[in-house]
Amino acid sequence: MQDKPIVTIICLCYNQQDYVLESLFSVINQSYSTIELIIVDDYSTDNSKATIEKWLVNYPEIQFIANEANLGNTKSFNKALKIAKGQYIIDLAADDVLLPNCVSLQLNAFKNTAYKNLGIVYGNTELISENGEFHSYYFAVDKSKKVMENRITGNIYVSVLSGGDSICSVSSMVKKSVFDSLQGYDETLAYEDLDFWIRASRHFEFDFIDEILIQKRIVANSLGTDFFKKNDSKSKKINYSTYLILKKAIALNKTREENKAILKRIHFETILAYKTSNMILMIKYIVLEIKLRSTIC
Repeated sequence: MQDKPIVTIICLCYNQQDYVLESLFSVINQSYSTIELIIVDDYSTDNSKATIEKWLVNYPEIQFIANEANLGNTKSFNKALKIAKGQYIIDLAADDVLLPNCVSLQLNAFKNTAYKNLGIVYGNTELISENGEFHSYYFAVDKSKKVMENRITGNIYVSVLSGGDSICSVSSMVKKSVFDSLQGYDETLAYEDLDFWIRASRHFEFDFIDEILIQKRIVANSLGTDFFKKNDSKSKKINYSTYLILKKAIALNKTREENKAILKRIHFETILAYKTSNMILMIKYIVLEIKLRSTIC
C-alpha cells in the first residue's frame, strides 16, 4: 500500500439540510489528509442543495454532483464512483459523522492485515439521536468501549448469508478494486448494503477494527424502519429487493453449508412478509425455500 493513498469519500445527501454540514466538516477535519470528497445531492426538496453550495464557496476543489431527478442511493453512489480517484472508498450518508481518526484507523487496518485478499474493513458505531445525543453502540461494548463479542473476520460469506452476524456498513472502508470488480451497487435494488456484502464476501476477506469510527444518526424516516411497515408500498418495494438479493445469493452458493445458511435468512424474511401482510411475497419465499430444500436433499 502506498504511504499516502487517496481515500475517496462519497457523501450522499437527500433532504438532510440540518445535518449535512456536520457530516462534511467531519470529512475535512480527518486526521488523515489525502482525501477526495465527492458530494451528491439526490434532488433534495428541502434546502440541502443550497446549504451545500454555500459551504462549497470556501472549498472550490471539492466535487459536487446535483442530480436533476431523484435517482436513489444506488444510482447516485455509482455516479460518483465513476469519477472517484481513490484507492479506497467510504460511502457516507449526509446525516452521519466520521470521528477524527476514522480514516487513519481504517487505512492502518489495511496496511497491517494478515489477510491476503482483504477487501473491506469496518468497525463499531455510536448511534446518536436526531439532535446528536448518545443513544447506544451498534455492537455492545464493555467499559473500555471494546466489543463484548468477537467478530467473525476473514471469509465471512456464510455468516452474511445467515444474517446472524451483521456488519456495521456505515463504518466500512472498501478497496476501489472491490467496487470495480463487482460493478458497484446493483441499481435495480431499492437498497444496496445486503446485496453488496453478499457479493463482496463471496470473493474477498473482511476485517474488523475494534474502535468507534463513526456516529450514525437515528432518524424517524430512516430506511431501516421501512422494512417493518405494514401495508406500505415502500416497505413492499424494499422487502421485494431482499427477495431478489437472496435469489441472487443462492446462485452464488457452492456448498450445502452455504445453502443451509441462507435458509435461516429465508425463514426470517418469510415471517417478516407475514407480519407486514405481504402475502404474495410470503408465498414467493415459501416456494423458494421448498426449491432450496430439495436442492440440499
